[in-house]
Amino acid sequence: MPESDPAATALLTVECQNGVVGEESALPELAKEARDSGTLERVAALAVAARAAGVQVLHAVAERRPDGLGASTNARLFRAAGRLPVRQLTGSRAVEVAAPITVTEGDLVVRRLHGLSPMAGTDLDALLRNLGVRTLVVTGVSSNIAIPNTVFDAVNLGYRVVVPADAIAGVPASCTAEVIRNSLALVAEITTTETLLARWTPAR
Repeated sequence: MPESDPAATALLTVECQNGVVGEESALPELAKEARDSGTLERVAALAVAARAAGVQVLHAVAERRPDGLGASTNARLFRAAGRLPVRQLTGSRAVEVAAPITVTEGDLVVRRLHGLSPMAGTDLDALLRNLGVRTLVVTGVSSNIAIPNTVFDAVNLGYRVVVPADAIAGVPASCTAEVIRNSLALVAEITTTETLLARWTPAR
């Protein structure tokens, strides 16, 4: 990963919420992969190290109103989500950031009611620009849909994007490697959690 100013860098966790990757997930296969692969633990470690290094941490959460007002319905995924036993309802435990990832007072939480990407139709872009962020480190789920959408949107908006390959997850597990190799590597800097932790952890 090229040298960058921590003050101009942000770490973004995508959909790392109880209703997606928690023990009571609406998507148990994805939740199992995110946990069994160690992805959530690595995201948690990155968040701790980022804060210590002066890197802003943001959490992108997908949710919907109980009445569904304003929710997207133009894709099979959205319609299916409305029928799942666990719904990502505003104010519910399902939309809280999942352990072991922590949210501290200095973190920003960005919520969206529609679409596939936290960069589209939310405050995320404006917040990043107001913070002076030029480099965005993207973590979380899923490598099938939300992560690629976030990366592409961020690149289109002029950000330099970094993806720690072992801090994103999708289903099946092989999908993540293929998406990284054939798509994300063409537009983002691909790195590892270990590399970022070494950069963000002061030498003793």
